[in-house]
This record gives sequence, structure tokens and C-alpha cells, in this order.
Amino acid sequence: VQLQAFGGGLVQAGGSLRLSCAASRMIFSFDPMGWYRQAPGKQRELVAVSTGASDITYADSVKGRFTISRDNVKRTVWLQMNSLKSKDTAVYYCYLRFGSVYWGQGTLVTVSS
Repeated sequence: VQLQAFGGGLVQAGGSLRLSCAASRMIFSFDPMGWYRQAPGKQRELVAVSTGASDITYADSVKGRFTISRDNVKRTVWLQMNSLKSKDTAVYYCYLRFGSVYWGQGTLVTVSS
């Protein structure tokens, strides 16, 4: 399984970005899929993961600012990031669990203050 992530970039604090990630195989609603991030010098941490339309987990630090969505037919998951803060600066990794865990290549998000 390959995951291709897009959408990172440089944005000012308070701005928005939308990340997308496309899977190379069919995904089902019960396949956990979402995003993790890793800031410089820190461990990779969960940002948001979706398992079906109503089973969504967000990190406390992004609740109310980030929204995850997915389209199983398009094999794609998105992360809408609003009100970005400098502490959101990190490499964002797409994640899919289908038996094993699969990771995308990472996309860098830089938030300037």
C-alpha cells in the first residue's frame, strides 16, 4: 500500500492549509486512516484519525481548529487546518492501518509567527 500526501507549505500564523492523502488501494470505513506529525526534536504524535464517519479522534491541541474528512471511494483523507499556530510546525504523515501500518512520505507544514 502506498500513501501519497500533498498540501504542505509555509503559512502565517492564523492561516489555513489543507492536506490530502491518497491511498493506492481501496479503503473501507473501518480502516483507521488519518494524520500524525513530528516536530523537530520531538516524537511523532497523533493529530487526527478517522475510523468511519462518527469515530474520529483528535489531539487535544488541534480540537476545534483541525477537521479530518475522508472519501472511501476516492481513497482519500483530508486534514483541514485552520487557525494555525507556530507550534503546529511539523512534518505531517498520512497513516493507514490495514493489517499493518502504512505511512506516507510526509509533508512539511511551516507556520511563521
